[in-house]
Amino acid sequence: MRVVLTHIGTMGDVHPLIALALELQRRGHEAVLAVPEVFRERVRPLGIDFHAVRPDIDPQDTALAAKIYEPRRGTEYGLREFLFPALRESYDDLMAAVSAPRRADLLVAGELNYAAPLVAETTRIAWASAVLAPISFFSAFDPPALPMYEWLSGVYGRVPGVGWMIHRLARAISRSWPEPILDLRRELGLPTGVNPLFEGKHSPQLVLALFSRLLGERQRDWPPMTVQTGFCYHDADSGMRELPPALERFLGEGAAPVVFTLGSAAVMTAGDFYAVAAEACQQIGRRAVLLVGPDARNRPQQALPSSICMAEYAPHSLLFPRCAAVVHQGGVGTVAQCLRAGRPMLIVPWSHDQPDNAMRMVRLGTARSLRRSQLTAATLADQLTQLLETPSYSVEAQAAMRILAGEDGCRAACDALEKRVQASQAITL
Repeated sequence: MRVVLTHIGTMGDVHPLIALALELQRRGHEAVLAVPEVFRERVRPLGIDFHAVRPDIDPQDTALAAKIYEPRRGTEYGLREFLFPALRESYDDLMAAVSAPRRADLLVAGELNYAAPLVAETTRIAWASAVLAPISFFSAFDPPALPMYEWLSGVYGRVPGVGWMIHRLARAISRSWPEPILDLRRELGLPTGVNPLFEGKHSPQLVLALFSRLLGERQRDWPPMTVQTGFCYHDADSGMRELPPALERFLGEGAAPVVFTLGSAAVMTAGDFYAVAAEACQQIGRRAVLLVGPDARNRPQQALPSSICMAEYAPHSLLFPRCAAVVHQGGVGTVAQCLRAGRPMLIVPWSHDQPDNAMRMVRLGTARSLRRSQLTAATLADQLTQLLETPSYSVEAQAAMRILAGEDGCRAACDALEKRVQASQAITL
């Protein structure tokens, strides 16, 4: 079968789709990644067909990244000022991807490509939606921690009905946001339908929850067609499957270090994160690895001792098992790799799903969390000391690793996709 997988987001958002595409190809299917042009050179070495979908993402536009990652208004800005103005272009590009060189049998869509449900309805193609983290379901029974109202998570479980209150609040705040989607639906002759930001982003045929139950258990208000698969891992950037030589040497020269990373997006708005990290590790006498990304401004200006190693990037699946702990922004891909490696975490959330992921890891017992506004060398050193010197964090992290070893997200997801297409073809016949 020919499967088009689409998303508009960061490299961390695209990685699970790459994992699915590679598994589909292994099974003999044709997989096409329909994602922004910026990812073409990272996808091409993997042997996956590529189709560009607008809007493109400028990896040098740190000003845009700062606006999108602003905790209070970042989500609104990203939708209303970045995604929705290009909605018609997204629709046209995705329509071309599913139509040529031959009609696709299945469309798999991440939630940020809001044109995908419209393409599916217009073409009547079988489709599945994919979500990467529990916050995407906005369950009233398992309410999320929101970036703009993090303090509310402190009352969960103690105030009856708070989940429904959060649910209604989110709908009220965002009620005018999806108007461009509704306008395009009217232009295409489609009915208004349900709320595009909530129910409308989920396929009525199949919803893939591409995360482990360790991050979030299934809730009774999830879409009924949801299949929870487990994580889908991929971190071979442009096919890179080895650690940088300097980092490999560093790891072999001493005790397991603390790794600091901000993933693929928050790293564009790092501020003084890495300088603070270097100072904190020197205060507590710990070796450190700083994954600083390509922006030279992220590199600490102070001279660093030999106990600290810097690299732009390293495959997390190779690095994390050899570290003592990971300090990161709370992106779901980084969380998944930490759990997979059995390593405790200190999470400093930036925005979006990250505060919610942090809350869940703290609840699981594998992590501590520190607000970005509280990040100083002293507070970071104190939090790291507590994380590293409290055995329960490592014990719980190892227990999580053993549970994940029994999950195979890619296999479960691709099994569900094949069944979806078989069911669709049976109906057609």
